[in-house]
Amino acid sequence: MTITTVNRVLPAALIALLAAGACSAPSSTVTDAIPHTVTGTAATATTAATAAPTATATTIAAATATTASPAPASAATAPLSISDPWVKTAHSGMSAAFATLVNTTGEAVTVVAASTPVSSSVELHEVVGDGGTTTMRRKQDGFVIPAGGRHVLQPGGDHIMLMGVRTAVEPGAEVPFTLTLKDGRTVSFMAVAKDFAGANESYAPHE
Repeated sequence: MTITTVNRVLPAALIALLAAGACSAPSSTVTDAIPHTVTGTAATATTAATAAPTATATTIAAATATTASPAPASAATAPLSISDPWVKTAHSGMSAAFATLVNTTGEAVTVVAASTPVSSSVELHEVVGDGGTTTMRRKQDGFVIPAGGRHVLQPGGDHIMLMGVRTAVEPGAEVPFTLTLKDGRTVSFMAVAKDFAGANESYAPHE
């Protein structure tokens, strides 16, 4: 082969090689590949950026809720504890309730009124003696229980008087009572009905 022939073949070979390279790596493939890679990275970054604040916000919200929710408060101690409450059985007319009132506070507590759904009228009574007879009358100042002390309601002494029984009080029945204190607070309790023949003092409504 002469030099002239080689010079003619070499340019032709270069042109063919260049043409083959252009076909194997088209410009569209390169163009599409780059945005695809960039787009995938951006989506991952965006997802991570979005998820991070959401997770953080959820964590903060949970922490705030935990901090803001106080522990269950213990029930306030009642100013009076009622021991051994009971009430005389009755079908109508009068009856009486008895108990021991225990002051659980550091200051005097005064009971000024009482109520029960089985009687239309309830009064706080005391029993006084005069010339060998006993009379019950309303206790104007109520029952005063000293700080940390107790006050006994019993037959022949201070008691809760049911003046107009409108619902029969049968033996063994549990009768609800509510005491009202001088400061407006109330204390409720249940008294068990018992047969009792005593405590039949005369009543002095004018006193």
